[in-house]
Amino acid sequence: MVSDALSLAFAAIADPTRRAILARLMQGEASVSELARPFSISMPAITKHLKVLERAGLIERSRRAQRRPCRLRVEPLREAAEWIGHYRAFWDSSLDRLEEYLGEAQEPQREDFSSRPSAGGQAPS
Repeated sequence: MVSDALSLAFAAIADPTRRAILARLMQGEASVSELARPFSISMPAITKHLKVLERAGLIERSRRAQRRPCRLRVEPLREAAEWIGHYRAFWDSSLDRLEEYLGEAQEPQREDFSSRPSAGGQAPS
């Protein structure tokens, strides 16, 4: 069972419906029915998605009379972005080194090509 906060956040955002719900909540607080409106799935299915997001700490739900508004919590997303950022920096650096290596490896080939004799049998002057 996944239990750490980062794993819960990644598991929650793995689903496109939940990502769409989070995108909507970026615009501001919304009721469950407002969040369900764009989807052609049942209200119980939306409720399950909201529970996953809530368990991951990505949303908060409150109760105001009959209304159950949801709002985005950004801290878990910030932590996920920071974790990804470390790997992005690693890969950017690795790819930069690879590009540099390939550039150096191709230079001797270019020099060899330019010093070859032309079709007429004579080296270029």
